[in-house]
Amino acid sequence: MNDAVSIAKAIGEGKVTAVEVTQAALARIAAQDVELNCFTAVTRETALADAARIDREIAAGNDSGLLAGVPFAVKNLFDLVGLTTLAGAKINAENPPASRDATAVAKLKQAGAVLVGALNMDEYAYGFVTENSHYGVTRNPHDLQRVAGGSSGGSAVAVAAGLVPFTLGSDTNGSIRVPAALCGVFGFKPTYGRLSRGGVTLFSSSFDHIGPFARSVGDIATIFDILQGGDDRDPICTQRPANPTLPQLHQDISHIRIAIADDYFQKGATSAALAAVQQVADALNVTNYVTLPEAHRARAAAFVITASEGANLHLDKLRTRSQDFDPATRDRFLAGALIPSNWYIQAQRFRQWYRDRIREVFQNVDVILAPTTPITAPLIGQQTMILDGEEILVRPHLGLFTQPLSFIGLPVLSVPIQRPNTLPLGVQLIAAPYNEAFILQVAAVLEAQGVVSAVSPINYNSSP
Repeated sequence: MNDAVSIAKAIGEGKVTAVEVTQAALARIAAQDVELNCFTAVTRETALADAARIDREIAAGNDSGLLAGVPFAVKNLFDLVGLTTLAGAKINAENPPASRDATAVAKLKQAGAVLVGALNMDEYAYGFVTENSHYGVTRNPHDLQRVAGGSSGGSAVAVAAGLVPFTLGSDTNGSIRVPAALCGVFGFKPTYGRLSRGGVTLFSSSFDHIGPFARSVGDIATIFDILQGGDDRDPICTQRPANPTLPQLHQDISHIRIAIADDYFQKGATSAALAAVQQVADALNVTNYVTLPEAHRARAAAFVITASEGANLHLDKLRTRSQDFDPATRDRFLAGALIPSNWYIQAQRFRQWYRDRIREVFQNVDVILAPTTPITAPLIGQQTMILDGEEILVRPHLGLFTQPLSFIGLPVLSVPIQRPNTLPLGVQLIAAPYNEAFILQVAAVLEAQGVVSAVSPINYNSSP
């Protein structure tokens, strides 16, 4: 599978048509998704019609956009005209189809991208594995017996298996970065409020972000630039002017101060996860470390706030239709509903303290390196794992290193590390709010060096 920018260029130059590219993507989905189960809906007819329209526009000499003819898909919590927005839930299947696309989807369509479907996820985005009891397990293309990660598991797998060149997902506590790392692709969570969540089903409003999955840094930057800008449909999407990052890629990064996260981010990870961070640090000649203070408390407070906010959104259905929830989701929501209000208030107070401390850290560093996940993809159905000699639960601890960063909305890119003939791992590149350009510049250098790149599954043919 070629990257999105290259596909758009080939279509624009007449080397291939948008219809041919879309037909090829639909054929891959039909052939491979039976095993992978990353799609919950395929919009075949509208995709082919959109591709044909783009071909006509190109033939007429019109500008069809940066991503003209490029197929993409989105997590099924984004509104899509004519489809019911599931958000991974059985209950939502009874809702009427959406009458309007989510803002991010509309922007991508305006840029010429061709929507081919909606993607599987953990119910209501509450999970790290995409083992959905209603719509089935999404399988990791590197090993079909292993999880894809979550909650945006379908989004990661569709890119990793080469079904489409890019997708959109959402990230509350790590739901883009965890599956990106476990599936071996790039997964980007920009600053909280930077991209619109208009037309997106929320899990925890004060945490939720949207962002892209892709197979190259250039694609990530292109999609991010397209999606920037304020939106009246999302009250937290700032009116801050768009700040294009593409022109800044492949520039000298000697001015960017980089450090490795120590303390909390050096504990509870396998040696392979720590070695992945060191591989990146060595490539960048980074030897200094930095501490994110009280990261373990940030993670605990994140649990309290997200569980409380998530439960509050679903209280009525929890009272009247608890049997229709995924049992794992239901139990966590019920626990969240019982959290005392003073716990929630104290967690929010700590959140402000933590934000101030991290702001101080970024006075002396621009980009911080940390593991994305503590382990490679666990087996489907695996309940526990051993870390630091202790048996702990798999599901909550896949977000061990992502939650303290979501807690205050930092921009983070999970980059896939080159680890031949073994399961993928990712490393997080972390920056201060609105400093996405630093992250993407560093990632572009690592990609040019061959240190990071999307990992193609051995068992799947990712033809153009």
